[in-house]
Amino acid sequence: MFKMACHTAMGVALGLGFWLALALIDTSTLAVLIAHSSDPKTTTVILVSFFTLAFGVGATPTGFVFTMMETR
Repeated sequence: MFKMACHTAMGVALGLGFWLALALIDTSTLAVLIAHSSDPKTTTVILVSFFTLAFGVGATPTGFVFTMMETR
């Protein structure tokens, strides 16, 4: 169980890193989209939550599969 929690935490960290890289790249229009939205804080929270949740949910079953393969 601890290994799966570690994989989830790694997925969340990767999602945050991906979001940060995506938002800070100058060629990305995502920063412009957020800056010109009616409520930039809400837009930022929604996008960060989406990426962290997507990466965390993706890393959890991957960690489960890796853990099951190690026990064999």
